[in-house]
Amino acid sequence: MSGKAVEMPVVASRGALRPLQWLAAALGLLAIGLNYLPMIWLALMSFSADPMSGVPGGWTTQWYAALVENQSWVGPLLASLAMGFAVGLACTAAGLIVARSAPSLTVRSRGRLIGTLLFPLLVPGVLLGAGLFIYLRVFLQLKLGWWSIFIAHFVWAYAFSLLALLITSSRYDHRLSEAAADLGAGPWEAFRDVELPFLLPGIVSAGLFGFLFSFSELSRSIFLRGGKTTLPIFEWIEASAHQSSIPLIFALSTLELTVSGLIVVGAFWLLFARQR
Repeated sequence: MSGKAVEMPVVASRGALRPLQWLAAALGLLAIGLNYLPMIWLALMSFSADPMSGVPGGWTTQWYAALVENQSWVGPLLASLAMGFAVGLACTAAGLIVARSAPSLTVRSRGRLIGTLLFPLLVPGVLLGAGLFIYLRVFLQLKLGWWSIFIAHFVWAYAFSLLALLITSSRYDHRLSEAAADLGAGPWEAFRDVELPFLLPGIVSAGLFGFLFSFSELSRSIFLRGGKTTLPIFEWIEASAHQSSIPLIFALSTLELTVSGLIVVGAFWLLFARQR
């Protein structure tokens, strides 16, 4: 009897949790749908004869053929790829330095440093772009160009890269490096053979964050482009200036999604293949 008295409330509590579990599952599926269905719909519309109708149909590849004929988008695409890789490398390198140094600071100093570096997450993109434009162009009288776009992308993407590295480095036991030093390993050998394999998932994530946020960035780049054109800027200009070019944007955006997806899949495949 005493066993039954203990078990009945447990069964009742599990039954009470089922509606919450169904609600959590429904909200999760809704979030997944809101993220992926627009991308799938965009890809379908890129093969539609009349993409402006919003309803796929009349399947055709004419918009991709038009992209092959008019290759004015190739230059902005290559520029975005180069900028994305540069920002990804810079975010990873700078984030790795901070993430490895943070544990040696006091709790208060570490909190202030991380809070300062993560503050751009709270600043709207248009506000940050306008602020950088006023400071660099109006106040310092500097000529804007690729370097100013790089700064805008770096400031935006660095916070996400740093978060990925902080999560990984906070779980690292520094006694492993001390043990490697006791066994005769130098600082570089200890980092390469002991610490780097542990931090590798965070490093890959940081690089991906830097690349992807830079590759698709628009709101800050508009203010700091200085006449230069990345792929998002090119799409924005074409969509706003030429009504006839809008269908091409569907095909170009699908290619952009494909490039980003292949890079992400390739990076994670290499990461997990190496771990196996």
